[in-house]
Amino acid sequence: MKTKETIKTASELARPFRISKGKNFRLKDVDPDDTLYFTKEADKPRAKEALTMGVTALAELQDKLYAQDKWAVLLIFQERDAAGKVGAIKPLLSGVNPQGCQVNSFKSPSSDDLDHDYLWRCMKCLPNRGHI
Repeated sequence: MKTKETIKTASELARPFRISKGKNFRLKDVDPDDTLYFTKEADKPRAKEALTMGVTALAELQDKLYAQDKWAVLLIFQERDAAGKVGAIKPLLSGVNPQGCQVNSFKSPSSDDLDHDYLWRCMKCLPNRGHI
């Protein structure tokens, strides 16, 4: 599948998880167990295929991102400790060049962090242009 087709498919898969109207968004309305259409044991091959296509497209797009040196990509994974973040991140970023990535880990918020909004800590660690 070509990159444009993969991006279109990924966009359609991500649509239910997009927050387009932040004012009306309530986290309590989101089901944390939502797996989209990949719900049965028979769906595992389709899910693996979707992951493989996404990893391939992400690797290709990372090269373009780096070459343009205009934008950056910020990915935020939040879960409780031992909730499986590494298990989710590892396969997703397996095709990405680590030289083009910055990784930051956050522990309990400091008193300074608590004086600001939720994304303040993340904004201090934004990736350089051309990086993920």
